[in-house]
Amino acid sequence: MASRTPSRPVGTVTRGTTNPNRLRRMDRWIAATHGAELRRSPDPVAVDLGYGAAPWTAAELLVRLRAAAPAARVVGVEIDPARVAAAKPYEREGLAFRHGGFEIPLPGRPALIRAANVLRQYDEEQVAAVWERLCGRLAPGGLLVEGTCDEIGRRHVWVALGPGGPRSVTFATRLGSLDRPSDLAERLPKALIHRNVPGEPVHAFLRDFDRAWAAAAPYASYGARQRWIRTVRELAADWPVLDRDTRWRQGEVTVRWEALAPRQG
Repeated sequence: MASRTPSRPVGTVTRGTTNPNRLRRMDRWIAATHGAELRRSPDPVAVDLGYGAAPWTAAELLVRLRAAAPAARVVGVEIDPARVAAAKPYEREGLAFRHGGFEIPLPGRPALIRAANVLRQYDEEQVAAVWERLCGRLAPGGLLVEGTCDEIGRRHVWVALGPGGPRSVTFATRLGSLDRPSDLAERLPKALIHRNVPGEPVHAFLRDFDRAWAAAAPYASYGARQRWIRTVRELAADWPVLDRDTRWRQGEVTVRWEALAPRQG
């Protein structure tokens, strides 16, 4: 029997905070790591879930994805109907806005769902169910990216998930703003932010990250980028780092999800 679309959007209204270029780090990572999959997709639709009080992030996502996948299209989805009405005048070829929530009110399955700063207001216990619901809406080979950033996009941490669940965690920052890597702890996604305590893997990871950063202090004379690259190379000796220095140079590092996943209970 065909599933029935919920009569009301699933979820609750967020604060709607948004700024131009706030999600640029996440967007560039998506374009670099998922662009080939979008190019192969017969229907390369991306959803900007919970884009907020203004449509800037959805419009920017379209531009950045099309640099990697020229046929990509973006649908901004918002649970607040007033925000959808305000965004409608900005629609153009490849960019549309819809009223909805976690049910993702599209007729097909998107190749990408980006949910930035959406789950911060939810309880940690609700995250797994939301992830499962969103991953269940993905097309085969699709990607869900869920995470949190600061107001101007200097610091950002996100989880990448496929139809089978979480795969990786990416830490990204403007290196000139960083005192030490654990500064990123305040931007951990909801699934991890309350787990930054002794005994939890993410706490141990950030501790080791800070230690490697301190040991790489002599490289600071060559610039923050060279210090970061040296730090991540040292970190990769003990942690399952998934990317290479082409991404590290962007102020990023991606680690396998299983290494940072919360301990049960």
